Amino acid sequence: MLPTVFPVRKTWMFGVVCALGMAGWVPLSVAALRVVTTTSMVTDLVKQVGGEVVTVEGLMGPGVDPHLYKAAPSDVVKLQRADVIFYSGLMLEGKMTEVFSRLARSRKGVYAITERLPKERLLHPAEHEGHPDPHVWFDVSLWAQCIDVVVEGLVAADGAHRAEFEKRGQELRARLKALHDWSLAKAAELPAEKRILVTSHDAYNYFGRAYGFQVIGLQGISTVSEAALSDMVKLVDYIRSHRVKAIFVESSVPHATIERIAQDAKVKVGGELFSDAMGTPGQMENGYDLGTYEGMVKHNLTTMVEALK
Repeated sequence: MLPTVFPVRKTWMFGVVCALGMAGWVPLSVAALRVVTTTSMVTDLVKQVGGEVVTVEGLMGPGVDPHLYKAAPSDVVKLQRADVIFYSGLMLEGKMTEVFSRLARSRKGVYAITERLPKERLLHPAEHEGHPDPHVWFDVSLWAQCIDVVVEGLVAADGAHRAEFEKRGQELRARLKALHDWSLAKAAELPAEKRILVTSHDAYNYFGRAYGFQVIGLQGISTVSEAALSDMVKLVDYIRSHRVKAIFVESSVPHATIERIAQDAKVKVGGELFSDAMGTPGQMENGYDLGTYEGMVKHNLTTMVEALK
């Protein structure tokens, strides 16, 4: 009878894994908590809290409009396999709401990170049929209040790392407090009468309230419906009558309409802002990484202030 032969590589790997397991260390790829998120802002927040003990996969990358996003079959598979799911909520991911509701009924660990925000801090535009404005991340102080849901969701799934999640959450709160203070100071570089922000859609109302800008969006807070010609004419008249120096395009909304309005109003396009999605990680502009929440906020405000001065 021939002797049994074990492949050297597999035997060696098995021995290493056993040894590491007995030493109390498990490779990250085996031990990591699997988290699936939606928008890039939610993805960034969860990564900041989770650190190296979680693997986070965002469904929506740079330039993706969450108002219009529909879950592909591959997305549903990722969501079903995840240990924890975080999404923004407040109807931002409108076409995915049913998917999240179904998953929440069938399993634990599905969280809308805005679910515990104080009701009195939410904006309720009349045109949104009773739903709150979902763009809460533009008020940094309000976005920081979403950290608790992320910490508690991760702890519920992986209590062994409670101390790490709580510590990283506290550190993130401190960084966002500093970012909010920076934003207040940056906005103050513009006189109040020059803080008029004209963009593609009404995504910046929380930003306007927090940092003293009058916000005019061509479309409503959702991009589902297109702007009417009458709305475009009114906006051109407004820009001219208020002598607005610059208007802005958004990364997740087609530029053509705003560029046409700029041409008709004889005003410049002051730059591209990030609204419903961040940039690509590592993409640098104005000295900021546009693929991070902090970098996106600082880029947006710097672009606005410099163009409107």
